[in-house]
Amino acid sequence: MDPSGGCPHAANARLLARGAVASVLLPGDVEAMAVLGHDALREFLAHPDVAKDARHFTALQSGEIADGWPLRTFATVQGMTTADGADHRRLRSLVSKAFTPRRVEELRPRIEALTASLLNGLDRAAVAGDGVADLRTHFALPLPMGVICELLGVDAEHHDRLHHLSNRIVATDIGPAEAMAANREMVEVLSAVADARTEEPGDDLVSALIAAREADGDRLGPHELIGTLMLTIIAGHETTLNLITNAVRALCIHRDQLALVRSGGASWADVVEETLRWDSPVSYFPFRYPTRDLTVDGTLIPKGTPVLAGYSAAGRDTKAHGPVADRFDITRDSGARHLSLGHGAHYCLGAPLARMEATTALSQLFARFPDLDLAVPDAELPRHASFVGNSVQALPVRPHG
Repeated sequence: MDPSGGCPHAANARLLARGAVASVLLPGDVEAMAVLGHDALREFLAHPDVAKDARHFTALQSGEIADGWPLRTFATVQGMTTADGADHRRLRSLVSKAFTPRRVEELRPRIEALTASLLNGLDRAAVAGDGVADLRTHFALPLPMGVICELLGVDAEHHDRLHHLSNRIVATDIGPAEAMAANREMVEVLSAVADARTEEPGDDLVSALIAAREADGDRLGPHELIGTLMLTIIAGHETTLNLITNAVRALCIHRDQLALVRSGGASWADVVEETLRWDSPVSYFPFRYPTRDLTVDGTLIPKGTPVLAGYSAAGRDTKAHGPVADRFDITRDSGARHLSLGHGAHYCLGAPLARMEATTALSQLFARFPDLDLAVPDAELPRHASFVGNSVQALPVRPHG
């Protein structure tokens, strides 16, 4: 796996041509496998003999993985994404209260108001920048970060730092010292957030988690609290940031699709679902581990192997999405739903919130700036330095065309 990331789709196509499961080499020469095909990934994600707990990661347990390995946090952080069975259900039930349909719907007015405010800021940034502004910095980032931090109860003073640290944690091209420093600082910031909410509880998720911990110490350990906050912040803004960025980019380079949705021939929800399939916000997500030797689509995955979920590859699998799977088509009806929000017990808890944020963002953005377009050729946009996140580092646009 190329630690510098880049656009994954050409490499995905080459791998898929050879099969639905591939052996890969991770940074640090750690041997792993990736499940790329749509049907194989759907089976693997819900398989009863596949775990998330790193106790099943053979190389980690035998001491072969260095402390500063850039992907180590994905395996060792304590929270929903690294728990199985009863532990996973316990942690998920605590967090799920913040993501009920009623709670998400209650956020709609706040999301709409924040979106409108950020569009004003995007306009001002463009005026100051000779008509050009970075949509990712001024719009796609602060919207989900603002919403998830408000939901959690994280003060605005921490937002920029948390995004920087999140970006470092999901990066795959950094060295051991930088990886360990980012994790240490993330724990420090989140511990400060937890201390603030302990002293001054509010109507937010952090306060609710602390109350649950104090009411019943067995329900949430201190490391689980910090791990849950870390995972919720990273998943709650990085993926939606990439989703909004990727959707705007897709519409700008497929003006016929933008015209279709603006004329009522398709919906903004259609745009979001096709973006999730065509350019998944997450390319390869670490890790799952077979608890026994497992054969998936004819390929043996040995017990204890770290396995990546290849969401960006599965989204363009021609066996599932047809011969033109690489075409962005918001009217697509391939019969196979994308897997970009997961599948099975670990299906994304924040999926309804992400969809609401993205549809609100896109509808208001193109209503306010109907002529918005890229300010540089698409091929020149700098890509994410990670094979986990899938997007561009910046999206310079001309809001007024």
